[in-house]
Amino acid sequence: MDDASQPPEDKSDTSSSTDGAAKYEENLVKAAQNGDLNAFDELVTLHRGKIYAMIYNMIHNQADAWDLTQDAFIKAWRALPKFQARSKFSTWLYRISHNVVYDHMRKRKITSAGEFNDEILTDSSIEPSARTTPRESTAPDKKMENSELAQKIKSAMQKLSLEHRQVIILREIDGYDYKEIAEMTDSTLGTVMSRLFYARKKLQSLLKNER
Repeated sequence: MDDASQPPEDKSDTSSSTDGAAKYEENLVKAAQNGDLNAFDELVTLHRGKIYAMIYNMIHNQADAWDLTQDAFIKAWRALPKFQARSKFSTWLYRISHNVVYDHMRKRKITSAGEFNDEILTDSSIEPSARTTPRESTAPDKKMENSELAQKIKSAMQKLSLEHRQVIILREIDGYDYKEIAEMTDSTLGTVMSRLFYARKKLQSLLKNER
Protein backbone atom coordinates (compact mmCIF):
# COMPACT_ATOMS: atom_id res chain seq x y z
CA MET A 1 0.00 0.00 0.00
CA ASP A 2 1.53 3.34 -1.01
CA ASP A 3 1.78 6.37 1.25
CA ALA A 4 -1.01 8.21 -0.53
CA SER A 5 -3.50 5.56 0.52
CA GLN A 6 -2.56 5.82 4.19
CA PRO A 7 -5.01 7.75 6.38
CA PRO A 8 -3.69 11.03 7.81
CA GLU A 9 -2.11 10.80 11.23
CA ASP A 10 -4.61 11.60 13.97
CA LYS A 11 -3.00 14.03 16.42
CA SER A 12 -6.25 14.83 18.22
CA ASP A 13 -5.45 12.47 21.11
CA THR A 14 -2.16 14.25 21.85
CA SER A 15 -3.76 17.67 21.58
CA SER A 16 -6.71 16.74 23.76
CA SER A 17 -4.36 15.16 26.30
CA THR A 18 -2.31 18.37 26.53
CA ASP A 19 -5.45 20.48 26.79
CA GLY A 20 -6.80 18.14 29.44
CA ALA A 21 -3.64 18.40 31.52
CA ALA A 22 -3.70 22.20 31.29
CA LYS A 23 -7.35 22.30 32.32
CA TYR A 24 -6.69 19.90 35.19
CA GLU A 25 -3.88 22.14 36.47
CA GLU A 26 -6.04 25.23 36.06
CA ASN A 27 -8.75 23.62 38.20
CA LEU A 28 -6.17 22.65 40.84
CA VAL A 29 -4.89 26.24 40.97
CA LYS A 30 -8.40 27.64 41.41
CA ALA A 31 -9.18 25.12 44.14
CA ALA A 32 -5.90 25.87 45.91
CA GLN A 33 -6.64 29.60 45.75
CA ASN A 34 -9.86 28.83 47.59
CA GLY A 35 -7.90 27.16 50.37
CA ASP A 36 -7.92 23.53 49.20
CA LEU A 37 -4.69 22.09 50.63
CA ASN A 38 -5.15 18.79 48.79
CA ALA A 39 -5.26 20.64 45.48
CA PHE A 40 -2.09 22.52 46.34
CA ASP A 41 -0.43 19.27 47.43
CA GLU A 42 -1.22 17.88 43.97
CA LEU A 43 0.38 20.95 42.35
CA VAL A 44 3.46 20.35 44.49
CA THR A 45 3.56 16.73 43.31
CA LEU A 46 3.31 17.83 39.67
CA HIS A 47 6.11 20.41 39.83
CA ARG A 48 8.37 19.42 42.73
CA GLY A 49 10.76 17.27 40.67
CA LYS A 50 11.47 19.91 38.06
CA ILE A 51 11.82 22.73 40.58
CA TYR A 52 14.22 20.67 42.67
CA ALA A 53 16.28 19.71 39.60
CA MET A 54 16.53 23.34 38.51
CA ILE A 55 17.64 24.50 41.97
CA TYR A 56 20.11 21.62 42.38
CA ASN A 57 21.66 22.35 38.97
CA MET A 58 22.27 25.91 40.13
CA ILE A 59 23.73 25.28 43.59
CA HIS A 60 24.88 21.61 43.50
CA ASN A 61 24.02 20.88 47.11
CA GLN A 62 21.30 18.31 47.73
CA ALA A 63 20.36 19.37 51.25
CA ASP A 64 20.16 23.05 50.36
CA ALA A 65 18.28 22.25 47.13
CA TRP A 66 15.60 20.36 49.06
CA ASP A 67 15.31 23.15 51.63
CA LEU A 68 15.03 25.81 48.94
CA THR A 69 12.46 23.75 47.04
CA GLN A 70 10.34 23.57 50.18
CA ASP A 71 10.83 27.29 50.74
CA ALA A 72 9.72 28.03 47.18
CA PHE A 73 6.48 26.09 47.60
CA ILE A 74 5.76 27.73 50.95
CA LYS A 75 6.18 31.15 49.34
CA ALA A 76 4.02 30.03 46.41
CA TRP A 77 1.23 28.96 48.79
CA ARG A 78 1.33 32.31 50.56
CA ALA A 79 1.36 34.24 47.28
CA LEU A 80 -1.22 32.07 45.51
CA PRO A 81 -4.18 34.42 46.14
CA LYS A 82 -2.32 37.04 44.06
CA PHE A 83 -1.75 34.70 41.09
CA GLN A 84 -3.87 36.02 38.20
CA ALA A 85 -3.00 33.46 35.52
CA ARG A 86 -1.43 36.08 33.24
CA SER A 87 1.32 33.50 32.67
CA LYS A 88 1.43 29.74 33.13
CA PHE A 89 1.44 28.52 36.71
CA SER A 90 4.79 26.80 36.08
CA THR A 91 6.29 30.10 34.89
CA TRP A 92 5.00 31.91 37.96
CA LEU A 93 6.29 29.13 40.21
CA TYR A 94 9.70 29.23 38.56
CA ARG A 95 9.93 32.99 39.12
CA ILE A 96 9.35 32.44 42.83
CA SER A 97 11.98 29.68 42.89
CA HIS A 98 14.37 31.98 41.01
CA ASN A 99 14.00 34.61 43.74
CA VAL A 100 14.46 32.03 46.50
CA VAL A 101 17.75 30.88 44.96
CA TYR A 102 18.97 34.44 44.52
CA ASP A 103 18.19 35.29 48.13
CA HIS A 104 20.05 32.17 49.24
CA MET A 105 23.09 33.03 47.14
CA ARG A 106 23.16 36.62 48.35
CA LYS A 107 23.03 35.48 51.99
CA ARG A 108 25.88 33.10 51.35
CA LYS A 109 27.66 35.86 49.41
CA ILE A 110 28.38 33.38 46.60
CA THR A 111 29.77 35.28 43.62
CA SER A 112 31.68 34.52 40.45
CA ALA A 113 34.53 36.61 39.10
CA GLY A 114 35.39 37.61 35.56
CA GLU A 115 31.88 37.99 34.17
CA PHE A 116 30.81 39.84 31.05
CA ASN A 117 28.48 42.79 30.75
CA ASP A 118 25.03 41.39 29.88
CA GLU A 119 23.73 44.66 28.49
CA ILE A 120 26.25 45.19 25.68
CA LEU A 121 24.31 43.26 23.06
CA THR A 122 20.88 44.18 21.75
CA ASP A 123 18.07 41.91 20.55
CA SER A 124 19.02 42.49 16.92
CA SER A 125 22.72 41.74 17.33
CA ILE A 126 22.35 38.05 18.30
CA GLU A 127 20.93 35.31 16.12
CA PRO A 128 18.12 33.52 18.02
CA SER A 129 19.37 30.23 16.56
CA ALA A 130 22.95 30.74 17.79
CA ARG A 131 24.38 27.84 19.80
CA THR A 132 24.77 28.45 23.50
CA THR A 133 26.73 25.32 24.42
CA PRO A 134 30.40 24.66 23.62
CA ARG A 135 31.40 22.34 20.80
CA GLU A 136 33.94 19.65 21.62
CA SER A 137 35.79 17.24 19.34
CA THR A 138 35.25 13.48 19.61
CA ALA A 139 38.12 11.43 21.05
CA PRO A 140 38.72 7.72 20.22
CA ASP A 141 37.33 6.62 23.55
CA LYS A 142 34.01 8.40 23.26
CA LYS A 143 32.55 7.07 26.50
CA MET A 144 35.51 8.22 28.56
CA GLU A 145 35.65 11.58 26.81
CA ASN A 146 31.94 12.16 27.40
CA SER A 147 32.42 11.41 31.10
CA GLU A 148 35.43 13.70 31.35
CA LEU A 149 33.72 16.41 29.34
CA ALA A 150 30.65 16.22 31.59
CA GLN A 151 32.84 16.80 34.63
CA LYS A 152 34.64 19.68 32.92
CA ILE A 153 31.35 21.30 31.94
CA LYS A 154 30.00 20.85 35.47
CA SER A 155 33.13 22.46 36.88
CA ALA A 156 33.00 25.29 34.35
CA MET A 157 29.31 25.93 35.03
CA GLN A 158 30.10 26.58 38.68
CA LYS A 159 32.46 29.36 37.62
CA LEU A 160 29.70 31.24 35.79
CA SER A 161 27.68 33.92 37.51
CA LEU A 162 24.29 32.80 38.80
CA GLU A 163 22.55 34.72 36.00
CA HIS A 164 24.61 33.04 33.26
CA ARG A 165 24.34 29.60 34.83
CA GLN A 166 20.60 29.99 35.11
CA VAL A 167 19.91 30.82 31.46
CA ILE A 168 22.13 27.94 30.29
CA ILE A 169 20.18 25.53 32.51
CA LEU A 170 16.80 26.85 31.38
CA ARG A 171 17.71 26.80 27.70
CA GLU A 172 19.96 23.76 27.29
CA ILE A 173 18.74 21.45 30.08
CA ASP A 174 15.09 22.39 30.56
CA GLY A 175 14.48 23.42 26.94
CA TYR A 176 12.55 26.63 27.53
CA ASP A 177 12.39 29.19 24.72
CA TYR A 178 13.74 32.73 25.02
CA LYS A 179 10.37 34.31 25.77
CA GLU A 180 9.63 31.84 28.57
CA ILE A 181 13.07 32.38 30.09
CA ALA A 182 12.54 36.14 30.00
CA GLU A 183 9.23 35.74 31.85
CA MET A 184 10.70 33.35 34.41
CA THR A 185 13.66 35.55 35.21
CA ASP A 186 11.78 38.84 34.90
CA SER A 187 14.25 39.99 32.23
CA THR A 188 14.02 41.44 28.74
CA LEU A 189 14.43 39.19 25.71
CA GLY A 190 17.64 41.02 24.83
CA THR A 191 19.11 40.41 28.28
CA VAL A 192 18.31 36.70 28.05
CA MET A 193 19.92 36.39 24.61
CA SER A 194 22.93 38.41 25.74
CA ARG A 195 23.44 36.23 28.81
CA LEU A 196 23.23 33.09 26.70
CA PHE A 197 25.77 34.49 24.27
CA TYR A 198 28.26 35.45 26.97
CA ALA A 199 27.68 32.27 28.97
CA ARG A 200 28.59 30.27 25.88
CA LYS A 201 31.75 32.33 25.35
CA LYS A 202 32.73 31.94 28.99
CA LEU A 203 32.19 28.16 28.91
CA GLN A 204 34.25 27.83 25.74
CA SER A 205 37.08 29.79 27.35
CA LEU A 206 36.99 27.75 30.56
CA LEU A 207 36.88 24.42 28.72
CA LYS A 208 39.70 25.46 26.42
CA ASN A 209 41.90 26.27 29.41
CA GLU A 210 41.26 22.83 30.92
CA ARG A 211 42.48 20.88 27.88
